[in-house]
Amino acid sequence: MPEKLSLDRTDYEILELLQADARLSNKELAQQVHLAPSSCLERVRKLRDCGILRGAHAEVDPAAFGVGIQAFIEVRLAKHSRDEVDNFRAHVLAQPEVQGLWHVSGQHDFLVQVAVRDSGHLRDLAMDQFTSRSEVVNLETSLIFEHSRTPGFRAPNRG
Repeated sequence: MPEKLSLDRTDYEILELLQADARLSNKELAQQVHLAPSSCLERVRKLRDCGILRGAHAEVDPAAFGVGIQAFIEVRLAKHSRDEVDNFRAHVLAQPEVQGLWHVSGQHDFLVQVAVRDSGHLRDLAMDQFTSRSEVVNLETSLIFEHSRTPGFRAPNRG
């Protein structure tokens, strides 16, 4: 079990900088937060070990892979047993078009982000992989016209 870490202002600066550019070298990061490289490296290691810093990603242009449409599919299930929820989650995550899955409260049970070639591909995905499943009772689809990304998670309370 990872140890609990109390974050200070420098830790928050490190997290902000890495979220803005995960390619920063330790030397560049240390300079920007005014630490020795060895101290900076130790802080980053602790942030990883505690599970606060969970990884880095490369952002890819979906159009380079033939994606013409992205959409959110809101799904309501007939039953909410653990087995039904787990089976649906596993099925959805196995679909290559799925970019993200959120189990949510409210009118719908799941919000699924998908990336598809075109409207026909979206229709086929919805019919073949969602509405055909017995646990699904309702489906609503919203096209994503534009997506803007924040630099990363911003902690509401800073030390």
